[in-house]
Amino acid sequence: MKIEPQLTDEAVLQELGGRLTQSRIERNLTQAALAEQAGVSKRTVERLESGEVATQLSGFLRVCRVLGLLERFEMLLPEPTPGPMAQLRQRGRKRQRATGKRMTAGAPKKWTWGETP
Repeated sequence: MKIEPQLTDEAVLQELGGRLTQSRIERNLTQAALAEQAGVSKRTVERLESGEVATQLSGFLRVCRVLGLLERFEMLLPEPTPGPMAQLRQRGRKRQRATGKRMTAGAPKKWTWGETP
C-alpha cells in the first residue's frame, strides 16, 4: 500500500509496522534479536510492528538504524534550502527564527474568557 495523505494515522502506522516487519524478516532477525541490537525492549519492537501508537520516536529510530533504513530519512525530510530570492535577501546569513504573523493597526481585539463574541 502506498502511504498517501488521505490515510488515517492508524493506517499509516500499520503500514510502517508491516514494512518494518518485512525488513526484519528479510534480514533474518527475530524480534528479540532486533530489540537487543537496537537497545529497546522486545515489546517496543512488537508495538512498532503492530502499528500501536504508544511507542516513542527514539525507539523507532533505533530499530530503523539496525535495519539499515535510517539513510532513507533524508528522503522523508530533506534539509530545507532557501530559494534564490531568499538567499539574496539573507546575504549569506542563516535564518535564526520565524517571523510569525504581524498584527495590523485595525486588527480585532483578542478574545478573552468571559466575553461574548
